[in-house]
Amino acid sequence: MKTSVISRLKQRRTLDSPPRPRRRWLQTFSAILQAALIEPRQIEITHQRILIPKLPREFHGFRIVQLSDIHHSPFLSEAEITAEVRRANELRADLMVLTGDYISHSRDYIVGCARALGQLRAPLGVLAVLGNHDHWTDGPAMAAAFSGQGIRVLDNENLRIERGASFIQLIGVDDLTVGRDDLRKALIDTQPEETRILLSHNPRIIREAARAGIDLVLSGHTHGGQINWRLLTGREDRKVRRWLQRPSRRFMRGHTQLGGTQLYVNRGLGTVVAPLRYGCPPEITLLELIAA
Repeated sequence: MKTSVISRLKQRRTLDSPPRPRRRWLQTFSAILQAALIEPRQIEITHQRILIPKLPREFHGFRIVQLSDIHHSPFLSEAEITAEVRRANELRADLMVLTGDYISHSRDYIVGCARALGQLRAPLGVLAVLGNHDHWTDGPAMAAAFSGQGIRVLDNENLRIERGASFIQLIGVDDLTVGRDDLRKALIDTQPEETRILLSHNPRIIREAARAGIDLVLSGHTHGGQINWRLLTGREDRKVRRWLQRPSRRFMRGHTQLGGTQLYVNRGLGTVVAPLRYGCPPEITLLELIAA
């Protein structure tokens, strides 16, 4: 009799408690979600050296700090942006560049975002291009707010940066996603033998840039994938590494090259759709140009 009662109690406990595989899955999902909520605040500083064979010797060691995809919103406050601006200023760049998507959804964030980014400091100033979210919200207002803060927005145009008797060309195109880009116009008065660096929010311009003989393209837009679901397994095996190196993902994050044209895609500071990141922390990029 006693044995029968005990076996019934064991059976009930088994029925009431979830199977172990399900419990492990729930624990794993909970850990992943917690990490995905924390990662958007774990901003990394990436130092990337870029070798440009025809870079003038006077520009050897030239430092550019790139910020992108701020997405000022309820999920990224003005105070948080200002804190990252201070970190960027500590990198002692020669030039600051901004590569689009400063706000999300509402014009109410334009003034605060421009005010925070207006605190960026570099001897050669701050240059910017607009992104698709800026235009979907109010591109002209975003450009005007930047102008009021001393940030120059390059709208399918170029700017000569001089050092001693030498110079490089900084080129900026408007956003490709909304069809406002015009690289041919932006390249007017520049020559293929000159060092030319292109700011474009969308890295898809890389093929056109390569045909034009651009040396380096700086972009954002992709957020580096933001949530890299293949990494949710927690495995760093060959399959995952091969997946990250696929042609479809080559132009999604970090440094790559197409022909003689190099590309750096910044992972951005903010997030879109969901305030989550996984396997893709936000970044501030310090690019150091190296002469051959």
